[in-house]
Amino acid sequence: LLKRPLETVVAIEFSKIDISNYKDENPNYIYVAYLIRKEYKFPKLIVLANEKELKNIIKGSELNPNETFKTRGSSANRIGAKVGAKELYKLIWKPFEIYIKPHNTLYFALDGILHQIPIALLTNEANEMLLEQHNLTQLNSTFDLTKKQSEPKLNNALFVGGIQYDYSVKNALKIESKSKKTFEISKLEKQADLKKWDYLPATLVEINAIEDLFKKNNTSYQLLSDSLATEAKIKALDKKSPSVIHIATHGFFFENISINKSSDLKNENVFQLADDPLLRSGLLFSGANYAWLNGSNPYENEDGILTALEISNLNLHTTDLVVLSACETGLGDVEGNEGVYGLQRAFKKAGVSKMIMSLWEVPDKETSEFMELLYSNWFKGIKLKDAFSKTQLEMSKKYRDEPLKWAAFFLLE
Repeated sequence: LLKRPLETVVAIEFSKIDISNYKDENPNYIYVAYLIRKEYKFPKLIVLANEKELKNIIKGSELNPNETFKTRGSSANRIGAKVGAKELYKLIWKPFEIYIKPHNTLYFALDGILHQIPIALLTNEANEMLLEQHNLTQLNSTFDLTKKQSEPKLNNALFVGGIQYDYSVKNALKIESKSKKTFEISKLEKQADLKKWDYLPATLVEINAIEDLFKKNNTSYQLLSDSLATEAKIKALDKKSPSVIHIATHGFFFENISINKSSDLKNENVFQLADDPLLRSGLLFSGANYAWLNGSNPYENEDGILTALEISNLNLHTTDLVVLSACETGLGDVEGNEGVYGLQRAFKKAGVSKMIMSLWEVPDKETSEFMELLYSNWFKGIKLKDAFSKTQLEMSKKYRDEPLKWAAFFLLE
């Protein structure tokens, strides 16, 4: 699997199991871990915790919903960095830590609510985080270890950031009036109770800094910003996408809610109310605010809101890595053993092998800092996962008591 000695390699498959019987009205879930080592004839089964115990710890970060739109996030009440790192360590890691030696190489795959937990941040009694104790690699499934592992190419890239989310109806009408088309202004326009997406200045700083790194290393790239960073440009990548796609923008994910769809949409939009989880997750591009406030944009072919469903229908097989420098891009509905239905599933269906995503609302400035450091480390000639681990460690040392600024990101192979 690696150049490291096999005795130092451990694969951990977390699994969610329903232990209720046919008489129970509601399911009763527990989590277990299957440990796989070279010397084991069969995986070792370790019982961990009940889902109710985990949910009691994961209570949400209680972020102000109005402030959320100033970060790269979408909604309040996410676990954020206030997750109980030590409490969760005791529940989902300590039961099997006796089988793992310090500085082992650990491959792990998550299930259920564990997808919401920053594993690298889990902290033991000695106040050591897992990323300080082991070489961690997150997989969709430990079965992926049977497949040929390839390193992402760093030979051409697309950077998207510094996006203008506001949309000018007047300009659109001027353009369309030349072709003598008429439009009816939406009655929902200027919906006062809905929040629009703010411009993110650090995203432009971020992609410009990465651009400088690519120039210094004579590596091919394309950059899209401001009004040129459109949804249409992303869809045009179909069947001809670069090896790396880096998108610095707002991202959103809404959990499924029970609501009467015919009721007043005063505080919810069409994306929040969708039944399909791939419509409740997406990325924001140029001019997206109009459709976000009004449900659609009659003046454009694309509304600026790229949903996970739209991404899943693209062919991005020539892309080795997608970096989503945005918020909550790793979240989604969890259905049985099918993984996370959201942007994670969408890009996998589109053919992307590796992704860097986030679990909560990430701050604009420090996200830019994280990404600049990541590419700088990667250009030193080390493997992507080593560059990512190095970046996490460096950020964790600088912001030890502020994991909100770095711990949300994870590399999924």
